[in-house]
Amino acid sequence: MKLLTATFFATACALAVSPAVAQNWVTLLKNTPAESFDDEDLRLFLDTARKVLDGGAPENQPVTWENPKSHNRGEITLLRDFESKGRSCKEVRVRNESRGRKSDNRRILCRVDERWRLVSESQLKGK
Repeated sequence: MKLLTATFFATACALAVSPAVAQNWVTLLKNTPAESFDDEDLRLFLDTARKVLDGGAPENQPVTWENPKSHNRGEITLLRDFESKGRSCKEVRVRNESRGRKSDNRRILCRVDERWRLVSESQLKGK
């Protein structure tokens, strides 16, 4: 289980964050349904995240994923697409469900150095 969580964390970091803000993802994933994701769940989740972040989803339309083998599922919704400090940014809502556990989070990511990076509200304001 710890190996799967570590794999998920590493993949999520490669997708969205730099080491400086990786701690945000640890907090986000701890005690969530993602702890019980298998490799296929993780692939489906990350494919969905890429689709939403790379412009394949309209605002306020959930993009869902589901693994018929594990019965784990989730959705990612683009809440808003905006610019901050000359960078493309997106606020998303991430919902996941696994083994009866559910999570619901909102996060902001901005495109920095050709990668989506997790940012805080204070970083958007320049504080």
